[in-house]
Amino acid sequence: MHFSIEHQDSISIFTLKEEILDASNAPEVKAELLILCQPTVEALIIDLSKVKQSDSAGLGALLLAHRQMNEHEAPVILVGVSDRIMSLLRISQLDWLFELAPTVEDAIAMLEDEQGDQ
Repeated sequence: MHFSIEHQDSISIFTLKEEILDASNAPEVKAELLILCQPTVEALIIDLSKVKQSDSAGLGALLLAHRQMNEHEAPVILVGVSDRIMSLLRISQLDWLFELAPTVEDAIAMLEDEQGDQ
């Protein structure tokens, strides 16, 4: 499985570099996300811009990240969500759980705006 992790201050950026997020790689994604989702992380950005499709196992990995980050009231922002994945989120009625942004830069700007509003 190919991915990268970047840290900008207290924001973690997980970039999945696979075209498919499914049962074959979701366990590895979950393991990495569990390591990332620590109380010291104030926001998690998951870059899915290279991912074209997902199944329920892939969706489960995203839900795990949401649950873990929600424990310390930190947002998860999904970036570059394909139409197929967005469809899966809507069908599953989970689209409301995640904030969405077109790019990582937009996601960081959203977080900075939220901090400015506080």
